[in-house]
Amino acid sequence: MRALGNTYTPLNRRRFLAATAATGLGAAALSACGSSDSGNGSGKTTIEWWNITTTQPAKKLWAQRAKEFEAANPDVKIKVVTMENEAYKSKMTAQIASGKLPDIFHTWGGGVLKQQLDAGLVEDLTGKVPWTADYVPASMAAYKYDDKLYAVPFDIGAVGFWYNKALFKKAGITTPPTTWSGYLDAIKALKKAGITPIALAGKEKWPGMYYWAYLSMRVAGLEAMQKASDDADFTGDDFVKAGQHLKDLVALQPFQKGFLGGAYSDPNGEAALMGNGKAAMELMGQWAPIVEADSGKGIGKDLGFFSFPAVEGGKGALTEVFGGGGGHALRKDAPKEALDFLKFFAEKEFTEKLIKQTGLIPVSKATLGALTDPNLIAVSGMLNKATGFQLYLDQAYAPAVGQEINDSVAALIAGSKSPEQVTRSVTQVAKSEKS
Repeated sequence: MRALGNTYTPLNRRRFLAATAATGLGAAALSACGSSDSGNGSGKTTIEWWNITTTQPAKKLWAQRAKEFEAANPDVKIKVVTMENEAYKSKMTAQIASGKLPDIFHTWGGGVLKQQLDAGLVEDLTGKVPWTADYVPASMAAYKYDDKLYAVPFDIGAVGFWYNKALFKKAGITTPPTTWSGYLDAIKALKKAGITPIALAGKEKWPGMYYWAYLSMRVAGLEAMQKASDDADFTGDDFVKAGQHLKDLVALQPFQKGFLGGAYSDPNGEAALMGNGKAAMELMGQWAPIVEADSGKGIGKDLGFFSFPAVEGGKGALTEVFGGGGGHALRKDAPKEALDFLKFFAEKEFTEKLIKQTGLIPVSKATLGALTDPNLIAVSGMLNKATGFQLYLDQAYAPAVGQEINDSVAALIAGSKSPEQVTRSVTQVAKSEKS
């Protein structure tokens, strides 16, 4: 497993303090995170656990697991704090500034986790979590730095092509393409058959970014993705080539009419086009089948999945995957009961319950059998075979860099920026983030 996706660009002091102020939370107003004493004279150890699991049935299952741990450990209290995604990000920014993190906290890995550990706020879990020995290597990649582990994953996902088997058959395509030239040939065949090849939510920008990200991985390779972030320089020839490949795709006019104004999940958006059989494929994460069925009718057994094709002559491999997941980290010097809870949370019986009831993709090979959804099995299979993993760019890189990639790639797809201009714009923002 090549590593990967754990690039990092630090916040400069002015923007970091501004972000902290924007939350409206000074250090004095924050809860006393990291306290191992409830302060009520009970003598119990209180473990504060921050998570972003706000939907059912997962929220209920997580709360139940905390109660089960308390029942098995009468001297421990788990204080569960659940927040919506963006609220969590804002409050964690303030917590980092105050130097106080909760005992257990959600992490996506990448740049923010690296910022936290560089500040001395995160516990090194290397050698302390033996139950992760059978975990899928791709699930661990975003939480490792210098061969040390700083979080334990509980979920993993990835982006790939979801396609309509019936429409591929109608166009005479017998097997999904594995090379970029073969992929462009498939686009031409679909258009010749009168089929819209690709559904794209151009208005929302991030779906188009997936194409540039994967093409950069395939052409430049994972090490170059990391070096570009480290050096704040995306102007290398391979990144320009990746943009040119995307430009070549756009030139074939593969998207639905009006795609630049298209949304993702509205009744006429990208997911609905796929769900109603009006487009042959979309490049999307493991959540795609559910959104397709919610936004449209769903296409049932006609839905298939394949990996983003390899680019001939590129430095990347077909088996390198773009995606992300969720994990739990511990604050520096958290009570040992916090680590005990991570082990308890990861027990096979409970993990299998989460997989069956909430659709998590397994991170432990021992629980792969609990996954029954054929679509998720396809994604899980790709992850199990992965030889490298690139974290989502808005998590791997500084947020402003991720946003500039979204904006510039959207401009490339719209025809208002060249491949070279994309790389220069992203580089300019990356350098400003380092200043």
